Amino acid sequence: MPVGETKDVGWEIGVSKTLRHPVEAVWQVLVGQPSVWLGPGAELPAEKGDAWRAGDGSGGELRSRREHDRLRLTHWSPSAGHESTVQVALRAASSGTRVTFHQERLRNADEREAQRSHWQGVMAQLEKALASA
Repeated sequence: MPVGETKDVGWEIGVSKTLRHPVEAVWQVLVGQPSVWLGPGAELPAEKGDAWRAGDGSGGELRSRREHDRLRLTHWSPSAGHESTVQVALRAASSGTRVTFHQERLRNADEREAQRSHWQGVMAQLEKALASA
């Protein structure tokens, strides 16, 4: 089986980085400024099962929310034309917070590579937002 392909959830990608900010600060940006990682105009609900939407027409449902730990949601975008699952997880590290974006149920290797670039860009945007917070 090729790298990134699984038996259960199709293709997946994960992007991680340790950011020099405490977990609480990273969490505040993720939930307080969801446009940083979900796109312009995004609003993130607080309750499991509630819908979220962004200005570009993407959206989905919040599947789980564990404060200062992780968010998991479904994600549908007009450009992909199908639903996937996205999770962002935080873990305290000696030099800050380890942030991981993980996306599964991707269609193929090409979409996997496109999403790798996307999440790397999101990580850069998150770093910028933290620097100005």
